[in-house]
Amino acid sequence: MGLKIRRQDFNNIIKSLSKEYKVYAPVTLVGKGNFSDTDSIRYEEVKDGKNINLVDKSHFSYKEVILPTTQTLFYFTEDQWMEPKIDDKKILVFLRSCDMHGVKRVDQIYLKNGAEDPYYKALRDKVKFVLIGCENSFENCFCTSMGTNKTTDYDMAVNDGGEYIEIDVKDNNLSIYFEGVEAEALDVTPAYVESNDIDVNIPDENNIDLGEVAKLPLWNEYNARCIACGKCNFVCPTCTCNSMQDIFYRDNKNAGERRRVWASCQVDGYTTMAGGHGFRQDKGQRMRFKVLHKVYDFNKRFGYHMCVGCGRCDDACPQYISFSNCVNKLSDVLEGGKANE
Repeated sequence: MGLKIRRQDFNNIIKSLSKEYKVYAPVTLVGKGNFSDTDSIRYEEVKDGKNINLVDKSHFSYKEVILPTTQTLFYFTEDQWMEPKIDDKKILVFLRSCDMHGVKRVDQIYLKNGAEDPYYKALRDKVKFVLIGCENSFENCFCTSMGTNKTTDYDMAVNDGGEYIEIDVKDNNLSIYFEGVEAEALDVTPAYVESNDIDVNIPDENNIDLGEVAKLPLWNEYNARCIACGKCNFVCPTCTCNSMQDIFYRDNKNAGERRRVWASCQVDGYTTMAGGHGFRQDKGQRMRFKVLHKVYDFNKRFGYHMCVGCGRCDDACPQYISFSNCVNKLSDVLEGGKANE
């Protein structure tokens, strides 16, 4: 069902939806950016469409909605344990095509990589997705290189036309909210980016000898540049690594809760094992691990690349390290036969 409705009607429909759904969408947080007088765009629960930013690229991804930054898995005492209660309210998430492809990657890890993760599935089963059309590429995006600039896997799609919103509704449970609204019926296709300013050349997996690639001098520059903050992982829509924390209560040291907490392969201590031994102590080798995981290892196992080309890692890095530039450097070296230099 394709419709063109007034912006105010759209805002009112979000109000109605928020009674049945927790609606999460990009929101502009004024003055909350990294620098003075800058804004931050991140996901918040909204109850009115006027708060949704359909124009700008969010600095953080949808991921924290379905994969919380910190998630309590269960509570425990000396002789029993109990899982936390789950809010039954359904969830509606606004996101762009690259992030919709990101959902597929996270699903792959938590639902199709062995046994299903019950905590992730409990949240995932409640979610419907609204695709935000992208008319123009944003800074640092390279979604066309990754093949993630288009998707048809959504429940509803919206194109921002200023005073009017174009909507494509696939889910019948959502279409009922548009009944009685003054609308123009038309065929609606979500706006898709056709090209980016940045092109990324993915290395040919046949050229990758992991032993030789690990020795490449190009990784050495990241020993000096990377500060191991992990921000690139936290803004990424496809990073799924986590650690476990047992929190013990002060009033009873034998009672507490186990939490799953986001982790980063770039930070110190991520690979530390019993006895203090750790892999990838050098920041350059951590960068090598991340890059190859995104454009080689994941694809070798599942048949498609982990990276979706959203460019948020480049946006977020305080040292201006470019992931896309690193991938291109690697491709140039491998295609030039310089792997042994």
